[in-house]
Amino acid sequence: MKKDHFTVYEEWKSLLDHEDPLYAELMQIAGDEDAIKDRFYKDLSFGTAGLRGKLGVGTNRMNRLTVGGATQGIADLIRQEGEEACRMGVVIAHDPRHNSKEFSRLTASILAANGIKAYVFDDLRPTPQLAYVIRKLKTISGINITASHNPKEYNGYKAYWSDGCQVGQEIADRMTEKIRAVDIFRDVKIMDFDKAVNEGLIEILSHKWDTDYLNEVKSLSIHGKEELDLSIPIVYTPLNGAGHVPFTSMLRDMGYTDWHEVLEQSEPDPDFTTVGYPNPEDPKAFAYAEKLGAKYDAELLMATDPDADRFAIEVRRKDGSYLPLNGNQTGYILVNYILEGRKSANSLPDNGAMVKSIVTSTLSTVIAKSYGVKMFESLTGFKNICGRIPYIEESGLTYLFGYEESVGYASSVNIRDKDGISAGLLVAEAAAYYRKKGKTLLEVLEDIYEKYGYFAEDEPNIVLDGIEGSERIGRMMSSLRSDLPTVVAGIKVEKCIDYDKGYEDIPPSNVLRFFLEDGSWFAIRPSGTEPKIKFYFYAISDSREDALKKNQSIRDEIFMRINSVE
Repeated sequence: MKKDHFTVYEEWKSLLDHEDPLYAELMQIAGDEDAIKDRFYKDLSFGTAGLRGKLGVGTNRMNRLTVGGATQGIADLIRQEGEEACRMGVVIAHDPRHNSKEFSRLTASILAANGIKAYVFDDLRPTPQLAYVIRKLKTISGINITASHNPKEYNGYKAYWSDGCQVGQEIADRMTEKIRAVDIFRDVKIMDFDKAVNEGLIEILSHKWDTDYLNEVKSLSIHGKEELDLSIPIVYTPLNGAGHVPFTSMLRDMGYTDWHEVLEQSEPDPDFTTVGYPNPEDPKAFAYAEKLGAKYDAELLMATDPDADRFAIEVRRKDGSYLPLNGNQTGYILVNYILEGRKSANSLPDNGAMVKSIVTSTLSTVIAKSYGVKMFESLTGFKNICGRIPYIEESGLTYLFGYEESVGYASSVNIRDKDGISAGLLVAEAAAYYRKKGKTLLEVLEDIYEKYGYFAEDEPNIVLDGIEGSERIGRMMSSLRSDLPTVVAGIKVEKCIDYDKGYEDIPPSNVLRFFLEDGSWFAIRPSGTEPKIKFYFYAISDSREDALKKNQSIRDEIFMRINSVE
């Protein structure tokens, strides 16, 4: 029987050393029923591919005990796989957040204590580099200490398996079972980090792996330097994260001559002092980049998030101001450039395949079809998007690209996670290629709309924190399922897909997707890693302006209905 939150709180208080900082935090919330409940009413659970939560004391927080319990559970699973799995080992990376390096060393120390080889980097590295190294080192697993784009109060623990992908549902379920069996105060084995290094159980990776990863990224280039205007003015910001070294190295190596980095955001900063919310999907994250862009008359602004897996851009308008492109729009440009570019370079295979998530715009499907390329769909998250790659290869198809609207792009078959560095290479190259032809990316985007249809995209969300928020999100989804809309903004609903029990070859997920008779559609799903419910609206019309108006009408009607649920 599950213990109540107050009982678990008291157990922690009795078992923690009184000199432990976690004990001090326990005492700070003594008598505060709401605070105790929020920290202890549940255990952090695997979401998209691991743990994510606020830093602090409690079972519902990221701290050395919850990290230790997760690692011991994964170690128990690996040991169950046999001696060869233990020898294959685990690669561990981390981002610049508070406690990230400490959690990564703790993770390595626990694996070592369990007789499992651990590989660690000497400092922070991009998430996609971890995904790359897993496959190249042929390890059984990989672990990344990161909360991606979340605010500074958060940290996370992302798990990978031997295919270089974030763990799929089967492995995640097995991990969860093992983790739940761990007593975090009594079962976790820990070896001294330096001793484990001396005994060869922990290996600090050389910079060879930085070079190898960058070479893989650079191999994605489509056109030669003679076809590019490498003098295109560019501004880049790593938002105080792991992108600084690899991204600037990539720009330098590819021969760009007029690029500038936002220096205030070049070095790691766990407080993200200059940006607050370090999500490049949020245009406010580009404030410093826009100032630097104005100084150098930059045509393109680019940003990666703290672990450099997310990537977003802004493009210069004719009046000199900057227009943020959403993840779908950047996706259109990338899909179009990869296909158009490879066709012109005679490197487009006859059996090409791409992948997008079920909540990502279908305009990219139309573009792919026009080039004879098959577009697969998957659930959100790159464990699902890149998880399609084995099936694609077994079907005799050639993987070309995968992406989702939340500014995540996977361009290499050997890097099976979203990768802001390779996305940056391709977007910069596209901008330089079209500039050589006298066009801007904004003009290319307009050409895409004119050729394939004017789509409008909007991906709002409602944040609802805590237990009450989680329960209200559940009621919102239940309300929709019990009374499915049949007409929205005066347009008939032609079809509704409820993925709750799975659909065709897509596994079950808490997602509703509505298709309207005019080709517009929208989807609704609770986030698996954050306290929010997400909405995805896509309208199509004869002009971008009309599509935007229609999208707003659909959004207003759905929001009115969803907000009426108490």
